[in-house]
Amino acid sequence: MKIPKRLEPLLEDGIIDSVTRQLQSGKEAAVYVVQCGEGLRCAKVYKDAAKRSFQKAVEYREGRKSRGSRDARATGRRSRYGRQIEEAAWTNAEVDALYKLSAAGVRVPTPYGVYDGVLVMDLVLGPDGLPAPRLADVAMSTAEAREWHAFMIDQIVRMLCIGLIHGDLSEFNVLLGEAGPVVIDLPQAVYAAGNNNAFRMLERDVNNMRDTFGRVAPELLDSEYAHEIWALFEQGELRVDRPLTGQFTHDESAADVDAVLDQIEEARWEAEARALGRAEADAGDEPG
Repeated sequence: MKIPKRLEPLLEDGIIDSVTRQLQSGKEAAVYVVQCGEGLRCAKVYKDAAKRSFQKAVEYREGRKSRGSRDARATGRRSRYGRQIEEAAWTNAEVDALYKLSAAGVRVPTPYGVYDGVLVMDLVLGPDGLPAPRLADVAMSTAEAREWHAFMIDQIVRMLCIGLIHGDLSEFNVLLGEAGPVVIDLPQAVYAAGNNNAFRMLERDVNNMRDTFGRVAPELLDSEYAHEIWALFEQGELRVDRPLTGQFTHDESAADVDAVLDQIEEARWEAEARALGRAEADAGDEPG
């Protein structure tokens, strides 16, 4: 096959020995099967920002720290250098997440590093020894749906226990490897503590898994794992070994809007009074 231009430097530097074929092309990257020594690996070539379909990438980057003030200023100005910094951060975020999640017991491909913006990692194989299919392409039994759903909830909990949320988890971002589901595609991974959209993204991840497996095991459609997991996380009580029920009681009491407005108004008056007091004190200190 014709060698993709982005993979040429890796061939020249001996990081990969040959390119076997393209495995898939998605909204953010194209993945190739490459030969490395006697084994096969994946090379993930990220698309330029203008060609990616992640229209709200800024929501995912919220909470990520720039390397320095110069990088932060360049990113904010959307300069050419700033865009380069953003692209590097988008690429490096995935390999960082893969290392952290692997250490936390999340089943992800083993990463081998990023070279010239290309992520090289393990090729996930299915039970037949061929590249593992996506969950979306697999027919499952009711028993398998229940088992894999429980496993994926465990994986989501393990992610959140180290402060990470996948942010784009779906049946298209889970492979069915020889040992079971494998989580992939993590450049948009969200830091829960620093992102205002964290719960919304966690809920979407959890509900995508619920809906996928619920097509075969309908009783899963009534579960409330997202709210249960997030409540435990906020209380500092989320642990990998903590049993979950999938049930959650929502607070149905109506918010007392008038009381909230009264508190806001009271706080405003107090702030104005303090400001007036400081102004009068400053005026009294001025020489006559």
